[in-house]
Amino acid sequence: RRQLYHGIPRLKPAELQMIEAILFDFDGTIADTAPDLGHALNRQRISRGLSPLPITLIRTQASAGSRGLLNLGFNLKPGDSEYEAMRDEFLRFYDERLCHDTRLFPGIANVLDQLDANQLPWGIVTNKPARFTKPLVQALALHQRAACIISGDETVNTKPHPEPLLTACRRINVSPNKCIYLGDDIRDIKASLAAGIKPIVARYGYLGNDTSPETWGAAHLIDHPEDLLNYI
Repeated sequence: RRQLYHGIPRLKPAELQMIEAILFDFDGTIADTAPDLGHALNRQRISRGLSPLPITLIRTQASAGSRGLLNLGFNLKPGDSEYEAMRDEFLRFYDERLCHDTRLFPGIANVLDQLDANQLPWGIVTNKPARFTKPLVQALALHQRAACIISGDETVNTKPHPEPLLTACRRINVSPNKCIYLGDDIRDIKASLAAGIKPIVARYGYLGNDTSPETWGAAHLIDHPEDLLNYI
C-alpha cells in the first residue's frame, strides 16, 4: 500500500529512487496565461460587435491555445475559410500583450525553489510556439533556472506525440522512466505515457477536455502545485 501524506498517495520507495528530473507543461500548469489569452480573444470578439467571454469559460480552452480559443469564440476550426486569418490576428493581439496579467500559479514558485534547493533538474515542455514561450519564461524569471525549455515548434511533432518529452529527456540527459511530467491536459498525459514518463495531472489547471481527468490514465492527480512535493 502507498503511504499517505495529508491524504495524498505518495510514490513507492522504489519509484522515488528513480526520479531524477521533473518536467512541466506551461499553460495551465506553471503559469496562468488565460487572462492574456482571453484578452486577445475578447479583443477580436468586441471588434466584431460580440460580447466578451468570461474568464471562467476561457480557462476551459486556454491549454488548447489559438485552436481551442477560436473554436470557443467563433466556432472556427482548422480548415475553415476564415481560420488562418483569424488565427494570425489572434496571435498578433496576444503578442502585443503577452505577459500583462500572466502569473505563476500560487505555490509554483515554492515548488521550483524546492527542486533547485535539492538539485533536482526541471524543465518545461509545451505546445506553445517558441516566439511566445521564450519571452514569457524570461518575463517570469525562469529562463536561467530551467534545465530545458521545449516549445511546440522545436520538434516535428507536438503533444500528444511523445517526441517533445523525449527531446527534453535527451536534452537534460535523463532516462524517461526517471522523470515525472506534470500537466493539465489529456494530451500531456497521453504524451507522457507514450514516452514512458510518469504522468501527474495538475487538477488545479485548465483541464480543457470533456472527459474527467481521473479517466486519462495517470495514477496520480494533485489539487495544488505544492502537492507535487509529496511525490518527490
